[in-house]
Amino acid sequence: MRETISTENAPGAIGPYSQAVRAGNLVFCSGQIPLDPQTGEFVSDDIAGQTRQVLKNLSAVLEAAGTSLNNVVKTTVFLSDMNDFVKMNEIYAEFFGENKPARATVQAARLPRDAKVEIECIALV
Repeated sequence: MRETISTENAPGAIGPYSQAVRAGNLVFCSGQIPLDPQTGEFVSDDIAGQTRQVLKNLSAVLEAAGTSLNNVVKTTVFLSDMNDFVKMNEIYAEFFGENKPARATVQAARLPRDAKVEIECIALV
C-alpha cells in the first residue's frame, strides 16, 4: 500500500514531490524548511526560530499521516552552517524529549530558499 500524504497545515511541496508518502506502516516525510504554511514566508532569520518551525511543519505532516513525532525512528538534519548545530540541537531536543530517533546531521552547501535548516524524517504509523 502506498499513499500520498498532504496537508494545508504545512507548506505545500514546491516541486514534483509529496509532503510525505505512507508505505505500509512507515511514513517518509520530505524535507521541511521553516516556511509558515499560511504565508509561505520564513518565520524567523535565526536558527532557533527556523528549527522550531521546521519541526512544527513535520509534526503537521505526520499528523496528517496518522502518526506523530513520538513515532519518528530516523531524521536527517541539513544545516547551512554547522556552527548552528548547538542551537538547532537545543530546539530539536524540546520536540523529541525522551523519544530520541536515529539521526544524521550534515552541512549542505545551500538549502532551498536559503533556509538555515531542513529536516526530513521516517516514522512508524
